[in-house]
Amino acid sequence: MTVGGAVSVRPPLPASLRRRVTAVGRKALEAAWAVLPEQGSPRFVLASRHGEYDRTFGLLGELAQSDEVSPAEFSLAVHHALAGLLSIATGNRQGHTAVAAGSESFGYGLLEAATFVAEQGVPAVLFYFDQPLPDSYAPVMEGDCVTPMVLALRLVPPSWPQARPLEMSLETRAGGGDCLSQAFLAVLQNGGEGLAQGRRHAWRWRDAA
Repeated sequence: MTVGGAVSVRPPLPASLRRRVTAVGRKALEAAWAVLPEQGSPRFVLASRHGEYDRTFGLLGELAQSDEVSPAEFSLAVHHALAGLLSIATGNRQGHTAVAAGSESFGYGLLEAATFVAEQGVPAVLFYFDQPLPDSYAPVMEGDCVTPMVLALRLVPPSWPQARPLEMSLETRAGGGDCLSQAFLAVLQNGGEGLAQGRRHAWRWRDAA
């Protein structure tokens, strides 16, 4: 797996994207927008456990009060909506994948993106985001990151200039609920090796530069 190097300065996120999403959705799109390659169309991989929860909560409130929901809001509440909006805004016909895998959503999203790049030889942009749910959801929040997280990565073939090689491995091992995205980010920032224990797998990353 190789992560793209220097990122060029891009114009701000278009207003057409900013005004249609929630606060965390806007941050996720801004992060993905910043790492888009200057040329070509990467595969988009969106990973999130809960998606834009504020929008979903609003729809549930509307449904409880009136038995009706806004069609426009509902169309943007599907899990892959942000990837679809980004594809439309960039004219990207490469396609996209949305991954929701519980507390290990980041790990499986990264695995999906890296596998695509290895098989197809073209870049992929992974953008991951999540924020904790309200306390009333505590029984189903085991393994959630305790702080909001938005992270976007451009994965590229090894032949690309300034590509940074990273090794990833996982093994089936049930255990605790480490925050995978934070463990991976620490490897990006500090080098070396990182290990995160998810609920079903142990994930390991190593800077191979």
